Amino acid sequence: MAGPFPGMDPYLESPAYWPDFHHTFISCWREILADRLPDSYDARIGERVNLVQLEPDVVKLISPDVAISQGPGLKRVATSGRVAMLEPALIPQTFVEEIRESYIEILHRPDRSLVSVLELLSPTNKTGSGFYEYEYKRSNILKQNVHLFELDLLRLGDAPVLSQPLPPGDYRALLTRAERRSYCNVYTFSMRQSLPMLPIPLRAPDPDLTMDLQAVFELAYQRGRYARSVRYDQPTNLPLPEVDRVWIAERLREKVQDS
Repeated sequence: MAGPFPGMDPYLESPAYWPDFHHTFISCWREILADRLPDSYDARIGERVNLVQLEPDVVKLISPDVAISQGPGLKRVATSGRVAMLEPALIPQTFVEEIRESYIEILHRPDRSLVSVLELLSPTNKTGSGFYEYEYKRSNILKQNVHLFELDLLRLGDAPVLSQPLPPGDYRALLTRAERRSYCNVYTFSMRQSLPMLPIPLRAPDPDLTMDLQAVFELAYQRGRYARSVRYDQPTNLPLPEVDRVWIAERLREKVQDS
């Protein structure tokens, strides 16, 4: 079943759905990519493990089931000259969590040399210490003779740092080519439009592979069975502008009327 939105589903940005969607999207991206690559290339899924320090406000973005409580300070209740009860001060904790992130590598055969790295950014890549961890790994990739394609389908958090502000848009893709790494091609698009068709660079002289990101999303949406699991009957918990909330509500009403 098709989703209610023309492109990215804003409900899937919620921490309740994102971790599963990230893995599903990467798997479908690799599947479609592998079917279209020339015979001299392979697409493989890699995984990195990061120990990320998560502040309380970041935890809420990543894990919806973790609650941080705040209460009154320390109190002593005196009864007949004795301390009957101590009421604790509840202080938010900082968590160190093991985060596993998957990505795609395009390899050239027969030597299996790395040609391109394809990333789907996660909340941990865009917030807190995870942001700086990702920037470090990103800079290491850019020091190699490798293309880097970064897809950002999350509006919350900080985008990768470039020399000037990024163009406005709900979502973006960043492409840094190995032979022109002093520049980054930035593509921005709205949740009101389908995901674009964008180039995936291979090894010269092979031409770019045009990737239909909307086709990847639709396959991931079907494989994840999100049409039946996402609570479209409830408002999205994302802090969106009112104009976007109104548009989302209208899209959902249209979907119900058409079904």
